[in-house]
Amino acid sequence: MSVPLYQAKAEFFRMLGHPVRIRVLELLQLGPMPVRALLAAIDVEPSNLSQQLAVLRRAGIVTATRDSTTVVYALAGTDVADLMRAARRILTDLLLGQEELLAELCDADARSE
Repeated sequence: MSVPLYQAKAEFFRMLGHPVRIRVLELLQLGPMPVRALLAAIDVEPSNLSQQLAVLRRAGIVTATRDSTTVVYALAGTDVADLMRAARRILTDLLLGQEELLAELCDADARSE
């Protein structure tokens, strides 16, 4: 039985819904990184990072290659980087809108005093 597209999309976004996973994806936009570099950039326990990387790997969002004793992670494609950039633009627009609303509220408060 196939899953409706909206449900598959919800599962995809739920898979992305962890701060460590988002941070990993942000870092991997810069290019492939070994686990030790990811650990240095993200303040989490190695076991937690490993668990989050496994989720991203199972989902096909990142790839892992072994170079001797080092495991290097990379984004599986450019679409995820595009999604992360789109999320940043959306959040920026939302926050700018809130900043404008806050300024209007402050102006209204100042006029009413």
